[in-house]
Amino acid sequence: MRKNIKLTAFAAASAALALGLTACGSSSDPSSATDGGKADESKPLVIAASPSPHADILNFVKDKLAAKEGLKLEVKEFTDYVLPNTATEQGQVDGNYFQHKPYLDDFNKKNGTHIVPVVNVHLEPLGLYSKKVKALTDIKAGQTIAVPNDTTNEGRALQLLAANKLITLKDGVGTTAKLSDITDKKGLEFKELEAATVPRALNDVDAAVINGNYALEANLSPAKDALVLEKAEGNPYANFLAVKDGKQNDPRIQKLAKLLNSDEVKKFIEEKYQGSVIPAFGTPAA
Repeated sequence: MRKNIKLTAFAAASAALALGLTACGSSSDPSSATDGGKADESKPLVIAASPSPHADILNFVKDKLAAKEGLKLEVKEFTDYVLPNTATEQGQVDGNYFQHKPYLDDFNKKNGTHIVPVVNVHLEPLGLYSKKVKALTDIKAGQTIAVPNDTTNEGRALQLLAANKLITLKDGVGTTAKLSDITDKKGLEFKELEAATVPRALNDVDAAVINGNYALEANLSPAKDALVLEKAEGNPYANFLAVKDGKQNDPRIQKLAKLLNSDEVKKFIEEKYQGSVIPAFGTPAA
């Protein structure tokens, strides 16, 4: 979840976001994000999201469920993992839906932001993919594996590789594992890339560890195409609706949280993603 964004791209995205929000009448005043639940319910609730599956799920809520709750929902899509949190912190959007708790904790710590979870929605199992080998056992010494370069997802990727005996890690390193924590690479080479770009590197490496949402965007089916997937049981990486601290009691946020944990959304996720995305309702988001 993502660094190395070019300044020009950041400026362009920020300008476009600001223009879009001005057009729909949303406030960019950060104080509006900490209104203690006194938000104007007649205004659209603007949520930043990754395109898939997050925006897809939100658009299902927008098109099928929001009206009966009196909720006006607007979805803003982002293809990186930095701008959604900075826009939420600055009050340019009302909340976001794209991340898991280990990433958010790391982001808040490094950036001095105050984003908090509201409700868990789904889990995207991280997977190892390849266009050059057909099975995990075909990965051999001398081959190169691409991994996400951010703190939480790189550690998560390395734990996946270690669990499948492709590498050995130092004892106790957990989800913050780095390449320097590998005690036995078993002859493999590693290429660190921004998570969003990893799928595009599949033709240039022997295998790659790819986040579930980016796999879906690249027309990969985690359930069918991955050489190996994370186990869902006991997985701490549920993706959730998040807001700036103080925004949790906004009635519009409460309505969206209820809809995101509805039976209708559960059915939508199960039918659309066929195990590549898994509902994570009922587990604590904090």
